[in-house]
Amino acid sequence: MAEIRVYNTLSQEKEVFVPRKPGQVSIYVCGVTPYSDTHLGHARPSVVWDVIIRFFRWLGYETLHVQNFTDVDDKIIKKAQEEGVSALEISKRYIAEYLASMDALGVLRADQYPKVSEHIDDIIKLVDQLVRKEHAYSANGDVFFRVASFPEYGKLSKQKLEELRQGTRFEVDPKKKDAADFALWKSAKPGEPAWESPWGEGRPGWHIECSAMSLKYLGEAFDFHGGGNDLIFPHHENEIAQSEAATGEPLARYWVHSGMITLKEEKMSKSLGNFISLKQLLEKYPRGLLRFYLLSTHYRSGLEYYEGKLEEMGKGWSRLNEAALKLQEDLAQAQGGELSSLDQEALEKLDTLEKGIIDALSDDFNTAMALGVLFEAVRDINSYKHQGGYHSQVLQKGWDVLRLWAGDILGVLQLEKQQQEGLTDSLMQILLSLREELRKQKNFALADQIRDQLAELGVVVEDTPQGPRWKV
Repeated sequence: MAEIRVYNTLSQEKEVFVPRKPGQVSIYVCGVTPYSDTHLGHARPSVVWDVIIRFFRWLGYETLHVQNFTDVDDKIIKKAQEEGVSALEISKRYIAEYLASMDALGVLRADQYPKVSEHIDDIIKLVDQLVRKEHAYSANGDVFFRVASFPEYGKLSKQKLEELRQGTRFEVDPKKKDAADFALWKSAKPGEPAWESPWGEGRPGWHIECSAMSLKYLGEAFDFHGGGNDLIFPHHENEIAQSEAATGEPLARYWVHSGMITLKEEKMSKSLGNFISLKQLLEKYPRGLLRFYLLSTHYRSGLEYYEGKLEEMGKGWSRLNEAALKLQEDLAQAQGGELSSLDQEALEKLDTLEKGIIDALSDDFNTAMALGVLFEAVRDINSYKHQGGYHSQVLQKGWDVLRLWAGDILGVLQLEKQQQEGLTDSLMQILLSLREELRKQKNFALADQIRDQLAELGVVVEDTPQGPRWKV
């Protein structure tokens, strides 16, 4: 197996990946809070982890991927109160919408999608365990984690507890013994969902939910914990504190955080109201193009979105897809026989380039570099054909590289889209030729009728000295 190096937020270094169990990879990724439409910001970590999991599987690993839904949350409760329905009804609606959007984007389903509402007993047991170990305390129906009882607090975010206390990073609550302490259990409030517990009716705090669910499905320790870099503090910092205080084991070996998508220099988020609905984007753009955009920058870097960005990205994406489609067509007519020096040189180049793709993905899952190598492969294949190369073994190797890495692993190939566009071009040429013939016969009424009916469909026909042109 290839040696994989992963940037670990915990150590702030690239480390060689060593699985806890040989041949197996265990992954927990923080999922969405389902109270509104799925947006482009949600799609980025989902597509990144989709590629990581596909790559691990290609390498021969078994993967266990758990991604939660935070279906008990202040935002969901507020939305439910506004609509006059239950909080679980709101979350059920948007969970279904999220999963449908991910399916449309070609993202593999996780092995488990635990929901907070279905794991209350597990959460209560974990909170009780922390209370009994004196890492937590109850206060008038609330339960707080005692941060001072965990000396390593701040090791993920690299922040010192005393500096945090002096700042304004903590929620003010007179029930707390220390401003840094955080809620594990919240006492019930009128109109909010609540469950029975040893401390009275209430509901879980945000951070304890992920700890309870990851421990249930992946055990006391696992390989990867993922999420956006906005979750490093306080969410993941608090997860580490409460989980490791309970078990005495490191929660995850590798902490992997993706950068934010920005819109007008602000993080794209539902709470800011500046998000782009994924459903709307999928209605307008091919899924392969959206994945191409999301993977075009290294996952740890920020990614900018603006009006026209996908149109810009579409030029490169189309070139890659058109090259793959043409290669598929050429392969059907290619000849075998003895390999020439040109053929052998082309095969060696393709082997080297494929190794370059594997090296890119092995180096902290660098999809941007992998895409760059794929474009280099396309250039080499085209150069080979321009020199008269047409051997089936070479073209098959080229097709195998594009199909596997651009198609199966990165998921940016969408040949059916290119084929549909090719059919559209052919049909339009037939219509325009028919219209030209009518104009030559001076049947302008019928020629104009064709033009006008196309216009109703959003297709503009322009008559130029070089002949008719059309555009949508």
